[in-house]
Amino acid sequence: MNTMPALSDKANRELLLTCLFGAFVFLQFTVLGLANHAGEGYLATEQRNLVYYALQVFVIGGFLLYALFYRFCTGKRIRSAAAYGGFAVFVVCVAVMLLIGPASLGSVIVSMAAALCVGGIGGAAHLRMSMATVVGDGVARCMGIGSAVAVVMQYLLQIQWGVAPLLPVFMLAATGLLLFLLLRIAPETDAEGSGGVVPTPSRRISVAVVIAATFILFTGFYNEHIHHLMIQSDYASYTVYSWPRLMLVPGYLLFAAIGDRRGGKYVPIASLCIMLVALLNVVLIGEQGAYWLNMCLFYLAIAAFTSYYLLTFWRLAPGTRNPALWAPFGRMLDSAMVLVAGAINLSALSAPVILGLDVAGVALVIIMMALGGDFNLAQAPSEPEEPEPSLSLEERTRQLARECNLTERESEVLVLLVLTEDKNQLIADKLGISRRQVQTYISRIYEKTGAASRANLIMRASGDSQPRESS
Repeated sequence: MNTMPALSDKANRELLLTCLFGAFVFLQFTVLGLANHAGEGYLATEQRNLVYYALQVFVIGGFLLYALFYRFCTGKRIRSAAAYGGFAVFVVCVAVMLLIGPASLGSVIVSMAAALCVGGIGGAAHLRMSMATVVGDGVARCMGIGSAVAVVMQYLLQIQWGVAPLLPVFMLAATGLLLFLLLRIAPETDAEGSGGVVPTPSRRISVAVVIAATFILFTGFYNEHIHHLMIQSDYASYTVYSWPRLMLVPGYLLFAAIGDRRGGKYVPIASLCIMLVALLNVVLIGEQGAYWLNMCLFYLAIAAFTSYYLLTFWRLAPGTRNPALWAPFGRMLDSAMVLVAGAINLSALSAPVILGLDVAGVALVIIMMALGGDFNLAQAPSEPEEPEPSLSLEERTRQLARECNLTERESEVLVLLVLTEDKNQLIADKLGISRRQVQTYISRIYEKTGAASRANLIMRASGDSQPRESS
């Protein structure tokens, strides 16, 4: 006999969302990790740098393509067909990447196509997570736990164990799971019963964009620095794909624990605190023995900043005119800031200059958080009040009788006056009294309630602004 309790609808939805986002993050990390090696052994160092930046452009392009497709293509069948087609192209691209290896021009072309698919699939996944916030699902738990599991899986399968036959199997399984969940969790129905969405103020979006961009650029120097070291050493002496990457796990789990509390009020503060700790990155950059410590701080900051922009834009997106664009906006901003950091050659700046820029970034984040009300922890976010249970007309009539101190017989007469169209004689027959007595009770009811007519009585009992017709 099965004694295991069944999952509630909310718990079941959150489990599906955790699997959905975890599968996407695993594929994103794994595929982009493979794509970063595209051209290795074929292209020169500077050309491989361009490949890295081009991948960011194609990821952004995939997100934008999905946002446009979702907005202008409303047919359910067309969307389903496009989902199958997009996933088919994605599987083919990944298969070719694994078969031909990185040392060819073909690997570069296929990697760009795979990055475009990652963006498109990511747009669908982010929109589902965003719409889940409308019905009160714990998206921070789903995001944090799903991302943590994805990091561990990618580290074991792609980095630590290097088991080539197992990696494609897990990637194919994650792809199939993601496709199944995206088709099952339709964004059109996620917000059903929510009672509408409050429009998002443009000022709130502007503040979030500035804070998220500053957070991402804060890690840009170290990201650029390590990226150049990796390419120069052919991933031998320096690589971001090493054990400090596991520092993402406690970072994601931290925000899984606090991200849903009080509508995400603690997310900005926690991100700011980790930003302050990560200032050590620049202070210790010249120390030979501090490389691994810097890597740990770098990944902890990445987890914090990623959690901030994911949770923030997921909650803001449903109130915008184009939620499919704003839900993954943080992820697009991430890739865009990588391009900005590369364009200004951030890694070439000296450590004191970078430290000064980071301190200015901290000050800017504090100012923007103050403007956005992120430091007001004493005030809980507004929550919809529980609707009062509606009373029937009979219950309201009896409530009126109690408020006006009517006797039991007067209350009986009042109920019949309000709920029926009976004449005085019929009321008398029902109550077993004379018509004269009914008229006496009606006079007393008018006096006690202040009503001038039967229509006025009905209006007072029902709460209508206009009296109903009565015969």
